Amino acid sequence: MPNYLPYTERATSTAYRDMLRAIRDDGVRVQTKQGEQALALAGHCMRFPMAHGAAVITERSIKGFAGKAIGELCAFINGARTLDELAAFGCDWWGAWATPEKCAARGLAPGDLGPGSYGHAFKNFTTDLDGEDPGFDQLPHLIKKLRDLPLDRTALMSPWIPNANHREQGVRSRNTIAPCHGWIHALVFDDKLHLVHNQRSGDTPIGVPSNMAQYTALGLMLEQLTGFELVEYVHWIQYAHIYANQLPHVEEMLAREPRALPTLQLTETGRRVTDIHDFRAEHFELSDYHPHPAIAGIPVAT
Repeated sequence: MPNYLPYTERATSTAYRDMLRAIRDDGVRVQTKQGEQALALAGHCMRFPMAHGAAVITERSIKGFAGKAIGELCAFINGARTLDELAAFGCDWWGAWATPEKCAARGLAPGDLGPGSYGHAFKNFTTDLDGEDPGFDQLPHLIKKLRDLPLDRTALMSPWIPNANHREQGVRSRNTIAPCHGWIHALVFDDKLHLVHNQRSGDTPIGVPSNMAQYTALGLMLEQLTGFELVEYVHWIQYAHIYANQLPHVEEMLAREPRALPTLQLTETGRRVTDIHDFRAEHFELSDYHPHPAIAGIPVAT
């Protein structure tokens, strides 16, 4: 596992709150298709050296949801793209993005997120959206590349199938929501693993904290399966935004003092996993987590 410093020796982390403050103070006010105005920045980067803790925010407690977010990522790794498949991994919050109306408008069966969704792109990447091509399972090949060619700089994964996400007048996309996260670049410097996660669009008060936790967990999976110690998690967001109706909750988070980040690690059972598809949420444990209280009622845009 990462070489974490003892909790009392970790520096407090301000990366997440610095992003919230930058969006609040310097963001451009934009109208969104969700109907709510937002403040948005074009490009923001957060860096998390693993020695000082995992990227699980402390500005509000997400203890109850961090494991669910990791379970969601495990579902995507295994190709889940329907509500039933996601539910098998404990993901019961996707209904608003796979309503019968949204699915029908894209020519999809009820409950199907579509061939441009995360699970399909991660495990079955193909531009043949209606054919028999089983697609390309990206993560096993990324792992093999890291093992065989750690200096190659091409250990990449993308959730973006271009023709499934194509949008213009008179053209319908083939998914119910365009992938927002999941562009991965794993880099090895001096036999140490750095995981760079690029995110197309990030609802920073609600969605981004879950994404931070789940892709840090992916870094731990890659560490386990390649043998390279994870020393840094880097999170880029291209369209970093706060919806106007979330601003009071953001102010509350910014008023709280920074705290050190927690420990996220594999359980003993998790350390015996040898196939990326076999990881589950219960293979991860969160400790040294001392966040501020949870904040109820932060609006979610659908």
